[in-house]
Amino acid sequence: MIKILIADDQAMVRQGFGALLGAQPDLLVVGDAADGAAAVEAARELRPDVVLMDVRMPVMDGLEATRRITGPKVLILTTFDLDDYVYEALRAGASGFLLKDAPAADLVHAVRVVAAGEALLAPSVTRRLIAEFAARPHRDRPRPVALNALTPRETDVLRLIARGRSNQEIAADLVVAEQTVKTHIGRILTKLNLRDRAQAVVFSYETGLVAAGE
Repeated sequence: MIKILIADDQAMVRQGFGALLGAQPDLLVVGDAADGAAAVEAARELRPDVVLMDVRMPVMDGLEATRRITGPKVLILTTFDLDDYVYEALRAGASGFLLKDAPAADLVHAVRVVAAGEALLAPSVTRRLIAEFAARPHRDRPRPVALNALTPRETDVLRLIARGRSNQEIAADLVVAEQTVKTHIGRILTKLNLRDRAQAVVFSYETGLVAAGE
């Protein structure tokens, strides 16, 4: 059973999402919160697997709340399809990003994907990340020592993740089994102390392992 906490300042949104998700046999809504500070406290007390987090909320916004939450996966839900939110949400530690007007089935799928430890990174989100870094002045960044722990094959896999490739596409590119790719990704995340695929993408561009436009 996947336990879910819903954080949104609109009661109707909380109730609507709660009814939708609660109707699924494998999902359980354990609580909700009307602001970011309450979400942080509720996440600490209720220990959900996934937190659905609105961005614009009183007291503390969803991005700051995401930074303060450790343990549960955070899925950002917003009506604002803005580049800054996409980048900052992922940088804050979110495992996915979904617009509130997405179909109901997409929300249910997103919760399951994030709970399973995968990142919900649509190609459009990855493209925004690439554009974000392409627009920045080029800086020579020292290669992080942590990257030395990766094998050459793991480094290849990380680069492909950063370019928005799915596990299936990475397997085809490297001519290996998809399960082998999953094993490589698990080792990469452990060695680099990253929570999930979303953080791996941000890490790759921020450290210069992958340059925008490559």
